[in-house]
Amino acid sequence: MAFLKGESKMNSDNVGKTNDGPSKKRLTPALILITAMSLTLFHLYTAGVSMFGAWIQRDVHLTLILVIVFLIFPMTRKGTKEKASVIDYCLVLLALASGSYIVLFYQQIVLRAGAATTMDLVFGGILILLILEATRRATGWVLVGIAGVFLLYNFIGPYIPGLLGHKGYSLGRVISQMYLTTEGIFGVPLGVSASYIFLFIFLTSMLERLGMGQFLLQLAMALMGRYTGGPAKVAVMASGFMGSLNGSAVANVVGTGTFTIPLMKNNGYRPHFAGAVESCASSGGQLMPPIMGAAAFIIAEFLGIPYIQVVVAAIIPAALYYLCVLFGVHFEASRLGLVGLPKAELPSARAVLKDGWYFLLPLFVLVFFLAVLQYTPIRSGFYAIISMFIISFVSKDSRINFERFKDGAIVASRNTVTVALACAAAGLVIGSINLTGAGLKISAAIVAASGGVLWLALLLTALVALLMGMGLPTTAAYIVTGTMAAPALINMGVLPLAAHLFVFYFAIISAITPPVALAAYAASGIAKEDPMKIGITSCKLGLAAFIVPFLFAVEPALIGVGDGMHIAWAFTTAAIGVMALAGGNIGYVITKAVWWERLLLIGGALLSLHPQFYTDIAGLTMIAVALVANFTRGKKPGAAILSEVKA
Repeated sequence: MAFLKGESKMNSDNVGKTNDGPSKKRLTPALILITAMSLTLFHLYTAGVSMFGAWIQRDVHLTLILVIVFLIFPMTRKGTKEKASVIDYCLVLLALASGSYIVLFYQQIVLRAGAATTMDLVFGGILILLILEATRRATGWVLVGIAGVFLLYNFIGPYIPGLLGHKGYSLGRVISQMYLTTEGIFGVPLGVSASYIFLFIFLTSMLERLGMGQFLLQLAMALMGRYTGGPAKVAVMASGFMGSLNGSAVANVVGTGTFTIPLMKNNGYRPHFAGAVESCASSGGQLMPPIMGAAAFIIAEFLGIPYIQVVVAAIIPAALYYLCVLFGVHFEASRLGLVGLPKAELPSARAVLKDGWYFLLPLFVLVFFLAVLQYTPIRSGFYAIISMFIISFVSKDSRINFERFKDGAIVASRNTVTVALACAAAGLVIGSINLTGAGLKISAAIVAASGGVLWLALLLTALVALLMGMGLPTTAAYIVTGTMAAPALINMGVLPLAAHLFVFYFAIISAITPPVALAAYAASGIAKEDPMKIGITSCKLGLAAFIVPFLFAVEPALIGVGDGMHIAWAFTTAAIGVMALAGGNIGYVITKAVWWERLLLIGGALLSLHPQFYTDIAGLTMIAVALVANFTRGKKPGAAILSEVKA
């Protein structure tokens, strides 16, 4: 965006210069702008006026995404994008050709009913190679390697002994599967990206352009800043809000962490703890309704359920995650004797809401159409965007003009790239699994490796999701792992929604799990601390995220399934459990906890988190004993908590 603005200021006298002059440098930004605007208008039209057929919709979406990738991302890390190279322009033309081929010859391809011609295979092969190259540029080699292994698996099946062997397929058959059906590249994941993920990304990008990020930060400051350890609680609240909107842990760390991490350090938190707070809060945003991460939409499509059902199921686990982080922040602040920020330095909640209340209206519109009127995510997202355009005229400072719309379109297009390519590359994996029948074989292998023991199967699945998430975007990590492992969990009795959410959660928290903790690495640059130290502290602070998925996999009450009393009891005992877990981890509640108190707190937490009546009673008893002992030894039993309540 910076170079777009910079280029617009160039002197017109330079037009016509050759070689590396400004005229060539202007072409790339202009093409990026045209493509981004085309992508935005295409999605607004299909959401609000008329959707194209599934294959055409996905093809146009992917084609425009590929064009943007080859214009924005350099071929090598040392390259620059002031202007595209000749190779980039050739790749752009190939992307347009392979995409246009489907649009122009759609009827003939459909009438051939899968009988591929030579031209079908040529353009299909080109598109597969373009997706692999674009994915490499945008996300790195890991996803390309995984997709490449599964593509190779189509050919070498006869040479693989045992369960995973198969008869093998020709090059033409593989290309036909990936290019000419909706079970490969143009499958469900890309369909979600092409239908409504862009709409939500555009909505949040525009809201950020209008000032919603600053509004949420100020609101968090007003609501939480004065409490014990206020800056850290501000970070948790603000990053949770923003993470739910933008769905990116790293972007969230960079966006809100630039303000919150120095604030926490100035308040007295150690650098690694400040970085860990921001990492946990930002990563958990993808678990937080109403928008969550892109993979949540794919869960709904895979299972054929309304998206609002996924949102409702995510409420209790997300609340437990953030309660664990907040309790950890509070106990650490109490242990260090940190107080909140002076009231005089904080904004008034009433004043903040008075100045920016209208920023919340698009979210209310979104939830209203999704939950109350039961509209599709596409239509709900479209009406939320319309409301966003309307509320922008409440204030002159937030009014949408062409500059803001253009910037929002470019940012949304760029932010969609990773998701769309993850979906397209994952389509190669899914296509290979469907063609070879590997899904059933891998599912059977997981069941066999676990010996039919559910907890062991869950542990194996969690480890695979964490490993995948360390090198892949969340969406790709969920799709690849979920396609292979979720069916095995379902066959072992786990509810389908719980099985997919289980994989989704571990794909997300891989962002704080060493050795490749992307959120921790992003925070380390701001906190000026070792990323490994931040990652380890993040795992301790967000420990509930590693435990709660195992619990809702065996107890559906924690994802809102069951009668109201059962759900309320499960949530209450689990909330007490995460409080005790945080206190045992930090080693402080009202005063410093001795070793046996910490054991009782952690042991009681694990028992009370498990939603069974007898384990709940045993766990709550252990926690009560530890708390009474800790309160008794404290100079002023209960004083810290009472002061928080009074505030």
